Amino acid sequence: MQKPKIIAIYGSPRRKGNTAALLKKAVEGARDAGADVEEIVLRDLKLSPCLEIYGCLQAGECAIKDDFQDVRDKILDARGLILASPVFFYTVSSHTKILMDRFQSLWVKKYWVDKTASGTQAFRRKGLFISAGATKGKKLFDGMLLTIKYFFDVLDMELWQTLLYRQLDFQDDVLKHPGYLEEAYSTGKRFAHVIAG
Repeated sequence: MQKPKIIAIYGSPRRKGNTAALLKKAVEGARDAGADVEEIVLRDLKLSPCLEIYGCLQAGECAIKDDFQDVRDKILDARGLILASPVFFYTVSSHTKILMDRFQSLWVKKYWVDKTASGTQAFRRKGLFISAGATKGKKLFDGMLLTIKYFFDVLDMELWQTLLYRQLDFQDDVLKHPGYLEEAYSTGKRFAHVIAG
């Protein structure tokens, strides 16, 4: 039996920050549950921002050739996506947003080229979103969750669950909250079971 494929994307500019630590635990949980997980660190990739040149109007293919095409294909081929980004000005990090914006080409393909009726797609994939923010503000994650929801919609992906943690600012702050790391691990494990089913 083939293992369920998950792509795990590190959207933080810090390799060893709080968001990365949480994602690592989720990945560990998913692997322990039998999933095949490939990890991608966005800061290591060559990704141009979307230049809005609409080269994608012809066939829905982005005209800018860089690492985007490889990441896109891996995400679309996977059953599940675990995306992690810290909060930057009430939204995702610039690394994460660049990747999201490049998926405008898929939006164009879906709604302009293929003329898919809005709200009719079937959610063939599931996504887990993880984030950490420094403040305890009530609406800390509101903006980014709207961004994530619409991004996942383009991927025909259901936002299965979110793990959102406040008051984590400095590196290793998450280590003071072992419960957060345990929750990330157990959620990664459950995610692997859900996408396998």
